[in-house]
Amino acid sequence: MSDKSLSRLFFKYRSYTPVPFIVIMLIYENANIWSLIAGVLIVIIGESIRLWGVSWAGSETRTTDKPGGTYLIMSGPFAYLRNPLYLGNILIYFGIGIMFFAIFPYLQIFAMAFFFIQYYFIIKSEEEYLLGEYGDQYRNYSANVRRFITRITPYKVPGVKQPSFKLKEGFKSEKRTLQAISIVALTIFLLWFIGRI
Repeated sequence: MSDKSLSRLFFKYRSYTPVPFIVIMLIYENANIWSLIAGVLIVIIGESIRLWGVSWAGSETRTTDKPGGTYLIMSGPFAYLRNPLYLGNILIYFGIGIMFFAIFPYLQIFAMAFFFIQYYFIIKSEEEYLLGEYGDQYRNYSANVRRFITRITPYKVPGVKQPSFKLKEGFKSEKRTLQAISIVALTIFLLWFIGRI
């Protein structure tokens, strides 16, 4: 399978790839009060980054067929790193893995390695699209803003049209993600509570 085919496959099904890991974690759940607290905090950080990102990027982040977008977004979290939504996802997955504490730390390490590989291919495809669409503007942006390591100061390019920050639309766009996180978290807490009875 070519890199492009793999990128398209990962991009299309990126919302479903966590499911097998959730099933394994449900089977081998071993939560304790400290794993629950630490995991919830990590999930909150990850979702906060995602919410901040989608409040700038809007619902275009929900596309599943191919990369695309109306703007080259360089505002909000995108002024600090190029892929805040994927960083948020990785933190959410890691936090859930800590909450379950299943086959710790081996399952968590394997899952993180898988998601980094998945996002490597997705990001590669997105970057090809952005380079073709925005040319030198994207070259300059990517030369100054890294994929996952944050800048200390925001990257600014005066005069470049950007979308506005819309927290209400961000919450609307995140509805599915917030529902999924809530269901998984509630399930973990119930399993932990039942195990203590």
